[in-house]
Amino acid sequence: MKVLVVQAHPTMEKSVVNKEMLSYLEGKDDVTVRRLYDLYPDWQIDKDQEQAACEAADRIVIQFPFYWYNMPALMKKWFDEVFEYNWAFGPEGDRLKNKEFLAAITIGGPDWSYQAGEYNTFAVSEFLKPIQQTAILSQMKYRKPFRVHDSVRVGLTNDSDELSSIAKAYYDHITDPLLDPEKKLEALNKEVADQGRE
Repeated sequence: MKVLVVQAHPTMEKSVVNKEMLSYLEGKDDVTVRRLYDLYPDWQIDKDQEQAACEAADRIVIQFPFYWYNMPALMKKWFDEVFEYNWAFGPEGDRLKNKEFLAAITIGGPDWSYQAGEYNTFAVSEFLKPIQQTAILSQMKYRKPFRVHDSVRVGLTNDSDELSSIAKAYYDHITDPLLDPEKKLEALNKEVADQGRE
């Protein structure tokens, strides 16, 4: 499986968690990383190059810090220009059909804060609905996101063991064939059947 990571972080030099996550991906043959703020410091996105990278991938991952419950501005611009009519959607827009798609996000607040009655009110999955719908409209298969909560604390403590654990979990998640729920269910059914024969 060929995994494309499209990453956007406007202050990457200050990042701890995102930097560690990307560092872990270096040298991995099954993952290609495109750092938008490095590639396009002038914000002039090469649409053809980005579309070609997406077409070459089996699974597309968008990695970003959760800014005001959304993605950084350059990543939004990337979607606006790359996912164009009759390429990503529309009567002839099938270039992403059946590709897998997921978000990998670092979130400053703790997990418990993203629920009714807490200070962020809504679950993260609710904030990701526009991304999920983008995948659906583009005929992609939306997969479970990778989330790092409490990233402010993680960055401040700079605990190397915790950071290494996050980075490895990230790689394992974005390359996991069982992100496909049908394959996951099939594996579960097989496991249950095997236990029944013991």
